[in-house]
Amino acid sequence: MFSTPFVLTFSLLLSLPILFFLAPRILPPRPHSVHISPSDELDDVNLFNRAITQSHSNPKSKSNPSKFFHLSSKNPNLKIAFLFLTNSDLHFAPLWDRFFQNNPTNLYNIYIHADPSVNVTRPDSPVFRGKFIAAKRTYRASPTLISATRRLLATALLDDPANAYFAVLSQYCIPLHSFNYIYHSLFVSPTFDLTDPESTQFGVRLKYKSFVEILSNAPKLWKRYVARGRYAMTPEVPFEKFRVGSQFFTLARRHALVVIKDRSLWRKFKIPCYREDECYPEEHYFPTLLSMADPDGCTKYTLTRVNWTGTVNGHPYTYRPAEVSPELISRLRQSNHSESYLFARKFTPDCLEPLMRIAKSVIFRD
Repeated sequence: MFSTPFVLTFSLLLSLPILFFLAPRILPPRPHSVHISPSDELDDVNLFNRAITQSHSNPKSKSNPSKFFHLSSKNPNLKIAFLFLTNSDLHFAPLWDRFFQNNPTNLYNIYIHADPSVNVTRPDSPVFRGKFIAAKRTYRASPTLISATRRLLATALLDDPANAYFAVLSQYCIPLHSFNYIYHSLFVSPTFDLTDPESTQFGVRLKYKSFVEILSNAPKLWKRYVARGRYAMTPEVPFEKFRVGSQFFTLARRHALVVIKDRSLWRKFKIPCYREDECYPEEHYFPTLLSMADPDGCTKYTLTRVNWTGTVNGHPYTYRPAEVSPELISRLRQSNHSESYLFARKFTPDCLEPLMRIAKSVIFRD
């Protein structure tokens, strides 16, 4: 009835609209995430290996605070490493400068990872001078932010064996207390962590935990897990082990070592994503890794206060100058998990002036 060429032509024309509608469901979508070059990867591995080797070269040294238990809560050798991850100017450098002012430098170190593709103005301050580390380019919603954080941790581990806590911060973070308060909270106070009744019971800090948010029941958890493909994370990271949390945290030294030693989970989390709107690798990698490696050694909450109401395009609520007040600082400090939040974000750069006005009388008055 119909010639063969006619049937073939008709079938082809009929199949085109069918393929048009079904192709997005059949074929894998194009990845949105950024690939990390082999040369950048090799540079990082060499840095990590040097830090690991040095950290284990003399594990019995009194200056190496990587031990799990501390029966003495007062150790003059312990320091806090403040790790700034930025792709723009350090807008609140004057506030941080005042934060570190009049505090002995043998209690802290500062390290800054600034995106080299951006012209970042280096603060004209002795506190921040010479603190910029060798950095690589970073992109939002990509594993480059994991690499940058690991780079900061490795540099701090390699630089000073007395670095015992590592606080990861952004250029939009501000301190909520004085340096003395933060140092005392992390190293001395047995009551700071409200979720650890044992410390209160014995009246001494027995164990230094990491303050990293770890959530197992966050909204859209499954969509975040399959952002690279349904089976991309297996078998190393089954769905029941996948966690999310904040990219800003404070790690104990032993957990900083866990992060730079990892190769297995990193191979999974550096896979490019197909769903860019659900892909925030830096919010997934660290909570998942540390939850799998040492769940009891992590508090499962962060010390950086963030307001997630009224978020825009994945960014948290941003405070503006008119909102800066003593009452705001008081509200930002309030926590159900610890005696106080220690840091807060996110503030617009023009908040600096009103923050400086209340720095001495409010922020650094504990």
